[in-house]
Amino acid sequence: MPALGTTMPVTGAPCWVSLVTPDPHAARSFYAQVMGWEFLDSSLGSDFSLAVADGEPVAGLGYCHDSGLASRWTPYFAVADADETADRVRERGATLAVGPARLGGGRAALAADRDGAAFGFWEGPALAWAVGQGSAPARLDLMTRHAFEAAIFYAEVFDWTKPSGGCTVDYAQDHVVVQVAGHTVATLWGGSVESAPDPKMRPRWVVDFHVADSRATAAAAVVAGGEASPSPPPPGCSKDAYIIRDPSGALFTVSGRPGGP
Repeated sequence: MPALGTTMPVTGAPCWVSLVTPDPHAARSFYAQVMGWEFLDSSLGSDFSLAVADGEPVAGLGYCHDSGLASRWTPYFAVADADETADRVRERGATLAVGPARLGGGRAALAADRDGAAFGFWEGPALAWAVGQGSAPARLDLMTRHAFEAAIFYAEVFDWTKPSGGCTVDYAQDHVVVQVAGHTVATLWGGSVESAPDPKMRPRWVVDFHVADSRATAAAAVVAGGEASPSPPPPGCSKDAYIIRDPSGALFTVSGRPGGP
């Protein structure tokens, strides 16, 4: 397989997603069986591996040394200065959980917004990857209580509204859309926990992957030891969407490809 290229990601935009799990071997087996991904060694070290599909990067998989912590999918946003971003997170009443710390050729940090939704940020070059393109996730959706309040928080942390920034923000009636050069890279949705598709879902970033057959993928997830349930998709998405929890509890969604069966 040819070497995967790197680039400087657009500041403020999602630049990666990663699964953190206490059992990487079981996770690789599950996602290989359900999603058809292959896994490669990562340049970030032995605790990390890289999921690829059709020779393109999909996501990262990291080992969580604390088996008591919940597995989860986490989006990372590109920043110019990780220390400055960390200060902005703390100044706005959110939580900085880890870092910023040197990792491979960059610096990374993990945080949670004021409603508890986990996210990360990354300073440095990253793999050539973009939401909704190639083998990357099809969507990133923040499911939260107050979309507009959340949008203000993230816009201030990641400079979404700066004229010199690479992202633009569009406030719709019930959601907020973040775009790069006219391409949607994240959507923030509001609403009470009780009205969410899954009552157990608390505010979080949800990673959605396009698959050829979402029903078959959901069935495969159950056979592989996970859970799956139909999910009312956001407007404009495939009607065949499913919420999946892998055996360690990490939640993600799958949906049919536009124009697919």
